Amino acid sequence: MNDTKEKISMLPQGRLYVPNFPVIPHIIGDGCGPDIWEASRPVIDAAVSKVYGSERGIVWRELLAGKKAFDILHTWLPDETLAVIRECLVGIKGPLTTPVGGGIRSLNVALRQGLDLYCCVRPVRYFDGIVSPVRHPEKVDMVIFRENTEDIYAGIEFPAGDEESQAFYAWLQEKHPEQAAKIRFPKSSGFGIKPVSREGSERLIRAAILYALQNNRPSVTLVHKGNIMKFTEGSFRDWGYELAKREFGAHPIGGGPWVQLPGGLVVKDCICDAFLQEILLHPADHSVVATLNLNGDYCSDALAAQVGGIGISPGANVNYVTGHAIFEATHGTAPALAGKDVVNPSSFLLSAAMMLRYIGWGRAADALERALAKTIALGQVTADLAEQRDNATMLGTRAFGQAIISHLSA
Repeated sequence: MNDTKEKISMLPQGRLYVPNFPVIPHIIGDGCGPDIWEASRPVIDAAVSKVYGSERGIVWRELLAGKKAFDILHTWLPDETLAVIRECLVGIKGPLTTPVGGGIRSLNVALRQGLDLYCCVRPVRYFDGIVSPVRHPEKVDMVIFRENTEDIYAGIEFPAGDEESQAFYAWLQEKHPEQAAKIRFPKSSGFGIKPVSREGSERLIRAAILYALQNNRPSVTLVHKGNIMKFTEGSFRDWGYELAKREFGAHPIGGGPWVQLPGGLVVKDCICDAFLQEILLHPADHSVVATLNLNGDYCSDALAAQVGGIGISPGANVNYVTGHAIFEATHGTAPALAGKDVVNPSSFLLSAAMMLRYIGWGRAADALERALAKTIALGQVTADLAEQRDNATMLGTRAFGQAIISHLSA
């Protein structure tokens, strides 16, 4: 047995080097975060052990962020936390509090922007035994690639009535009077700037196409509101088609803008409001989705609701160029449930499976997902899922984790 503890690193060929015992930082999180971590760590470790025995294992290293960091170090996001994740490349986190009335606008956004994690990756699939508000939730099987660093989430805003917003309006009047004339109530208007770049769009869409090719997915849908926001979201769509042709040899199909890669992968687009209808009426028509920041926020939560909610929705924030990735529970801190051993840890566990797959430990990821799926199918579930179905066995958070371990198979 080689028990050398090493950090994950990026090889010159653009591939990850993952030792047998990688150091992986984790942030427990706020609110229900400790409950989730206590239940989830044994499951992750058991899945790795079940598949690889004593030959592989994760060396966990706790980092501070959120309320725990503020209580101990008087800062919401210590410099050391970013530095360690930057050095170790791969990490995982629970839900974090967003400070009210001051401090960082969003800790999640700060982590994404600080490490340039430009892809928010959200797989959405159905697990047998979960009650859904739609008739055929099993038809939902999509992976959303949401741009993570631009759009209005860049946080470039000027509040109504202050000097900066009035200066911005004065500049607009001077340089673009026809645009300024569209503002109905300038004195009481706040202003936001929506940056969407070619580089930011292309790297997101490139990652989505590569994922689709590597995972034998039939299509990539570019979701946008380009019919209204022509020079931001419209450009996102146009740059996506240009990229598919230039880098992947795609050629037009039919009479519209859709293109097809030589291997058969189709790249198409859909207006965002129409897409929200499409995921209800024709979910099987969409496989990989590439979209901008705000659209991705709406679409991923809407899709999660179709398969049981964000409590079982995993997520990752990835920079495929540098290799940096943070995997996370996608739900909030749920402070009312903290310490009560009732919260559902599935979002965190499925994110951990994504992490295992990302570092090349796909067999352990498969084992974890199969065991979780079996546990849910048998009706051995936490309160949020038990109350939606008949003949369920309601389990606490830790007991749910132990049930998953009992169903692990190599």
